[in-house]
Amino acid sequence: LMAVGDRHYGNIRATAVDWLSRVEIDENRIDDEPRAFSGGMRQRLQIARNLVTGPRLVFMDEPTGGLDVSVQARLLDLLRGLVTDLGLAAIVVTHDLAVARLLSQRMMVMKDGRVVESGLTDRVLDDPRAPYTQLLVSSILQV
Repeated sequence: LMAVGDRHYGNIRATAVDWLSRVEIDENRIDDEPRAFSGGMRQRLQIARNLVTGPRLVFMDEPTGGLDVSVQARLLDLLRGLVTDLGLAAIVVTHDLAVARLLSQRMMVMKDGRVVESGLTDRVLDDPRAPYTQLLVSSILQV
C-alpha cells in the first residue's frame, strides 16, 4: 500500500530526473551532493532549479561567468534551447558581447547606469551608433 507522501515523493523524484536530463546531467547523479559537480554542471543544476517552477520570465546575470570557453559554449546552447522550448522571456546581463549575440534578440547597451543604445542585437552589434557601443564592439574585435 502506497501512502500519499510516497506518491508525492515519487512525483518530485520523477520531475527531478526529467530536469536532470533537460540540463544534460545523467540521472544516476540524482543523489550526489552539489559539491561533487564541476562548475559547469553546478551552473546547469542551478538552471534546472530555477526553471522547474515554470517561470515566464528569467533573469540571468553573467550566466557563463567563471566557466571555461568549452563549457560556456555547451551552456549557451543549452540555455538557448531551453528558452526556445519553454517559450521563456529572458533578461540577460552580460559584459560578453558574444553571449549577448547568442542569447538575445534585442539588446540595450548601458554606460554609467544609463541606456546609450538599444535595438535588435544584430543591428546594434553590426552597426553600432553610439560612440560607447562602437568602442565596445571595436575593443572586442581587436582582441
